[in-house]
Amino acid sequence: MRTTAEILVIGGGPAGLSAATAIVRQSHSTILFDSGIYRNIAANYLHTLPTWDHRNPKDFRLAAKKDLERYGTVTVEGVEVKTIKQTAEGLFEASSEDGRTWVGHKVILATGVEDVFPDIPGYAECWATAIFHCLYCHGWEEKGTATSGVLADGDADHVVPALHFARQGLRMSKEVTLYTNGNEELASHLKSTLEAAPAPMKVDSRRIRKLVKVPTRAEITLHFEDGTENTEGFLAHKPKSKLRGSLAEQLGLELTHTSIIKVSSPFNQTSLKGVFAAGDCCSSMQSMTSALASGTAAGGGAPLQLQAEAWNQKAIF
Repeated sequence: MRTTAEILVIGGGPAGLSAATAIVRQSHSTILFDSGIYRNIAANYLHTLPTWDHRNPKDFRLAAKKDLERYGTVTVEGVEVKTIKQTAEGLFEASSEDGRTWVGHKVILATGVEDVFPDIPGYAECWATAIFHCLYCHGWEEKGTATSGVLADGDADHVVPALHFARQGLRMSKEVTLYTNGNEELASHLKSTLEAAPAPMKVDSRRIRKLVKVPTRAEITLHFEDGTENTEGFLAHKPKSKLRGSLAEQLGLELTHTSIIKVSSPFNQTSLKGVFAAGDCCSSMQSMTSALASGTAAGGGAPLQLQAEAWNQKAIF
């Protein structure tokens, strides 16, 4: 089955929903693909979004889709787009695993990124409930805890980012321990830095054997290879991340040095004309409010380009 629309928005998170919310104001037929896979799927609450503070992200997504209904121009497909290509006619053809195909004049990729968890048993089970990747998104609810920890690994495996997280941790706890998980060189550098610029922080280089969520609040117990253990009020850690799926690769899009999709200001067009990007897949500032802003940008740009082409005129960008 082959369905045609003017704009294909791939991704049903904040960025994709924001893009669709902009597009409907120009009455373009749009298909919004929502795979049901979200980076914050394990989180029970969202924060830093005015009027939605401490509310469930699922409720936000449902409300955003409900707002689109009155326009009558957006069709939501609950599938994951697996393949995409540009046709000889310059259109974009997207397909799902069950063989269905959709064709659009413009594409907005809002596919996000996925976190690559470290190889520590129990880590995944503690994610979002005891391990927080952003202490603006999570952490305030644990304010007043005696101690917290930072896993100085992944995107925090250097002195500057590790201390960046530790300083935020001190806003919620009285003391922070930086765990280097066997990285003795990093532990040495951190200790030297703290000797020169003291703070209520300490360094622990022991290798972690497993992580276990404690029933109380966001507490987490770190079990070490030497047979000892330590419990923290919470653990801050930003793991490595990668683009979700291979659609950017299939389209041959240019990436930045940090391996996210390269876009141009102000409408987030990618290196391939007619393809736009929004959200975490094209932004180093990976937050919900940033995703909403970039979704608006892409959702504004795609219609403007489409309208200019319809009349054989030059677009504003």
